[in-house]
Amino acid sequence: MRGQEVFVLDTNVLIFAPEALEAFSDAEIVIPINVIEELDRFKAELSDRGGSARLVSQRLDELRELGSLAQGIQLQQGGKLRVELQVPAQEDLPAQLDINRASNRVLAVAWELVQRELPVTLVTQDTNLRVKANALEVPVMRYLNSSGSNGFYDGVKTIQVEKNLIHQLLLQESIDLTELNQEVVDLDEFLPNEGLHLINGSGVNEDLLAIYREEDKHFQILERLDNVWGVKPRNPEQRLAMEYLLDPEIHVVSLSGKSGTGKTLLALAAGLQLMLTQNLYTRMLVSRPIFPMGRDLGYLPGDAQEKLAPWMQPIFDNLELLIGNPKTGRGHSASGHQELIERGLLVVEPLTYIRGRSIPNQYLLVDESQNLTPHEMKTIITRAGEGTKIVLTGDPHQIDNPYVNEKSNGLSNLVNRFKNHPLAAHINLVHGERSQLAELAANAL
Repeated sequence: MRGQEVFVLDTNVLIFAPEALEAFSDAEIVIPINVIEELDRFKAELSDRGGSARLVSQRLDELRELGSLAQGIQLQQGGKLRVELQVPAQEDLPAQLDINRASNRVLAVAWELVQRELPVTLVTQDTNLRVKANALEVPVMRYLNSSGSNGFYDGVKTIQVEKNLIHQLLLQESIDLTELNQEVVDLDEFLPNEGLHLINGSGVNEDLLAIYREEDKHFQILERLDNVWGVKPRNPEQRLAMEYLLDPEIHVVSLSGKSGTGKTLLALAAGLQLMLTQNLYTRMLVSRPIFPMGRDLGYLPGDAQEKLAPWMQPIFDNLELLIGNPKTGRGHSASGHQELIERGLLVVEPLTYIRGRSIPNQYLLVDESQNLTPHEMKTIITRAGEGTKIVLTGDPHQIDNPYVNEKSNGLSNLVNRFKNHPLAAHINLVHGERSQLAELAANAL
């Protein structure tokens, strides 16, 4: 008979998600003593890693007041947590396991518990450590910090119907629940602000786009959209994205998709429209992770804006395209984005300095957000003040951060956790629109 499950946590798990300290209910959580030493080394850093280390250290200090961490502290949600003070000696370990490496000391603690025939699992974000654990027959896993959904939410359902139904519905402003219950699908399957794309199954190019509004249980049919700041949506997913971006009642919009699908361009076009034409926001704040998010900009010559320029050039490229676009009829020059910066209407900042701020009445765009951890994403979202809209763009399949993957990154985590809330909307863009060559490269390479 198996006893209580035991989870040995690596340092990188607690840095990645401090809440992991108490995330395993009805189990024993073991923190090797060298993990505490690593946290102590990180906690002075003025970075997200330092912030996570401080959070974990503070929580351990609170638990210390409840009893002995060496003996184990009973947690409120079940299970217990203890600090393992003993690390096996080198002579007691397999010869291939060098105890001088910090990661190997964590593995050694898990290995020694396995030798006692305890139901142990090592939890680590370190790929190589998981490989070594498997070779030593130590059960191992990655901490996913997900909402329990294995699939990625697309944000739209596409359904084939007869053309007569499309013609009938296009005469209406909305679709009543009963019309679709009888003809198409059960509305219980739809989430707040989820898109509905009805297409003609007979091969005729006729379709209808609508958005499910949970407050009154109906679908709002979308009207045709000419262009926003010179940009016209080219496919159904882009049309839904633009509707979400322009709706001030939707406070968090996430756009995912491969390179070239128009995520950043659409987000910037909507931001310019809402800020400069509709005057809904006082300014547009744009940023991308300087990987990793907490890394300093360094000691090279120049101010913060000059150091940021190489990281932010993709944003500037899109802004030049939008502001210099003759279709807008506004007569701005290609360097108009610099004028917006000088007037304080456009701010380009690193995410490094966002902790502790409050950002009211602004349009906040975070590009390449798939490189954020869930904890970093939480830090950003909780900065939003009254009247602020947050737009997150990224491709979960193109990740540079070695500590997250396509399921555990901050963007995917937010999409899965927010998809049931009417304040948020998500759409996955699937069609590349940059150029035929860019679409070929995104698919073939």
